[in-house]
Amino acid sequence: MAGLKRSALGRGLDALITMDDLKTGGSSSISEIELSKIQPNPEQPRTVFEEEALEELATSIRSLGVIQPITLREISPDKYMIISGERRYRASLKAGLTGIPAYIKTADDENVVEMALIENIQREDLNSIEIALAYQKLIDLYGLTQERLSERVGKKRATIANYLRLLKLPAEIQMGLKDKKIDMGHARALLPVENPKEQLKLYERILTEGLSVRNVEESVRSAGVTETKKEKKEKKALLPEEYNLLKDHLSSFFKTKVQLTYNDKGKGKITIPFVSEEQLEELVGLLDKLKR
Repeated sequence: MAGLKRSALGRGLDALITMDDLKTGGSSSISEIELSKIQPNPEQPRTVFEEEALEELATSIRSLGVIQPITLREISPDKYMIISGERRYRASLKAGLTGIPAYIKTADDENVVEMALIENIQREDLNSIEIALAYQKLIDLYGLTQERLSERVGKKRATIANYLRLLKLPAEIQMGLKDKKIDMGHARALLPVENPKEQLKLYERILTEGLSVRNVEESVRSAGVTETKKEKKEKKALLPEEYNLLKDHLSSFFKTKVQLTYNDKGKGKITIPFVSEEQLEELVGLLDKLKR
């Protein structure tokens, strides 16, 4: 197989076509599979495949072969679904190949979507919206908290939260981010603006005036000066996600609705309410256990 025999020649192409191995419990074997027997995964988070990049990859495949095998799952006799490697599959079709080296994974149906999403998230060439949608898909499918998701995909919780916040932007801005009209820095700078119409106005200014991320941040800060006292009070009352997670954790532990407040300097207090002497005794007992 040309790609396997000459793999040493393709090390310089790692940035284009290599991918980390899947961290799964399923076994695997490598084979050459006919392209006609392979179908893309409908849950693939990537939705955009740039034609120029595909053509470049196809050109390299014509001369060097496929350096890194794709990963497949057998869905029926002689039929396979792509878990990862759809770019290499598409480029191989363009290059005129009839077969492609592939790892055949054994995996339960319920794990296939997760495997595809996690492996694709680990790639660096997904756009920000594709990554955000993949994170949201995992959260919805498995009922994960952001903390559990961060452990599963090996990313900081704050990083995941930043991506998910992009999905709150108007669709036009999300499309602009996806189409690389703006970058993630611009999009994040727009997030503090609560009014979608104002977000869109700033977005149009970014496109027409070529505003930098710092320009957008300054415009947002200037607009914030006109907030009413009520709006500022409501904004101040909002707890960051980390505090909400802590509050929920404490409420679950003490089996009562714990209240948590804090100020701009980071000072605050935790209130543990009780409705009877019996409940108070239970709370004291729990606190005593924590001392041991």
